[in-house]
Amino acid sequence: MAERTIYLYLSVPVCCFRKGMAREYFETEEVPPPSTVYGFLLSLVGEEDRYVYQGTRLAYALLNRPQKSVSLRTTWRIKTKSPPGIGSNRRPDYQEMLIGLQMGIWVAPGKLAERLLSASQNPTGVNRYGGLSLGESRDLINDLNWFPSWRQLEGQWLVMDEQGDLPLPIWVDHVGSSKTVYRQFSLKSDKLETPAEEDPRWITINIS
Repeated sequence: MAERTIYLYLSVPVCCFRKGMAREYFETEEVPPPSTVYGFLLSLVGEEDRYVYQGTRLAYALLNRPQKSVSLRTTWRIKTKSPPGIGSNRRPDYQEMLIGLQMGIWVAPGKLAERLLSASQNPTGVNRYGGLSLGESRDLINDLNWFPSWRQLEGQWLVMDEQGDLPLPIWVDHVGSSKTVYRQFSLKSDKLETPAEEDPRWITINIS
């Protein structure tokens, strides 16, 4: 098991983290949910079973506040029994987009950290397919840097906060939504550095 914290830098030119209750106008969260960041890390190492690394502790911060844009795109939903994306299951909708997202991610020592360390040292040994995205396949990663030097920079950290104004999922139920797990968060400005062991910036990914 890896005994060191893994950290990396990401940039994503265009992305959207659709709010769970958004229907006609697809609003985006201002920060990627923990479930999305966890999914990205699994994709990075080529892991398809998201249950394997339950209990992973991660932390992350925005290095900037991305600009918002609105696009008109074709979306699909299930209205009739015809295949998705066809007929009345296909329609245009407005969707908010985040432009120029930059962030840092930290993963606490553990089995996923061990696998990430292996991927950083031997990227050709990773067996995966498709583009590397932060969320939907459209949200492609532009830059990924392992173990960057933060040079005393500050960022906006996502922090567990019962009084926070950001309800975000740490686990998503993809069949319905009854088992989706939400937590309350807020953003806090602080230095870009590995959080201490008991720091509230650490978020545990679990199903309950």
